[in-house]
Amino acid sequence: MTTINKGQVTNDFNKIVTERRSIKNYDTSVKISQEEMTEILALATTAPSSVNMQPWRFLVIESPEAKAKLAPLARFNQTQVETSSAVIAVFGDLNNFEKFEDIYGAAVDKGFLPLEVKEQLHTAYSGYFESISREGLKDVVLVDGGLVSMQLMLAARAYGYDTNPIGGYEKDQIAEAFGLDKGRYVPVMLISIGKAADNGRPSVRLPIDQVAEWK
Repeated sequence: MTTINKGQVTNDFNKIVTERRSIKNYDTSVKISQEEMTEILALATTAPSSVNMQPWRFLVIESPEAKAKLAPLARFNQTQVETSSAVIAVFGDLNNFEKFEDIYGAAVDKGFLPLEVKEQLHTAYSGYFESISREGLKDVVLVDGGLVSMQLMLAARAYGYDTNPIGGYEKDQIAEAFGLDKGRYVPVMLISIGKAADNGRPSVRLPIDQVAEWK
């Protein structure tokens, strides 16, 4: 396995966005280190989320054993599973309010937020999370999960890696297969990540006058 060294990160946003491709076939000799994967995930998690509760949770599936477990659950995407450095399963945590103190307590400690404001927010958010339906909360975490997923793919491109978002897998089985509570963790998508073995296929985008209007 070849581990790509740091130092290849680009800050050219236009290059990152325009050169991103959905890659299905990866160089199997390339392994992304845990350190570098952590950096990519940290960049991804600067994405916005509803009341900053950051409900995203990541399962990095990289070992041969874990990939073998994933394979039958993503049977229409075998090439990505087999050749990528890893497949990241993105979940939304319906119990994300449990992290309120971790997030907002740290904000107070860092001087970002007055203590009294944090306490006011806790009261307000407690009422919100107590009253929202499971389906309503699921909608929220799916939106937040989509935001972090796109940012993850762009972060990977900045580091010189390639990705493919995958929606075709057994969403009703993925959590339990990896020992997670399926009642708590909502599957958002799978994202294969690695170094492309080919350039990928260019794709056409609709012109803006077909997808946007001004009033």
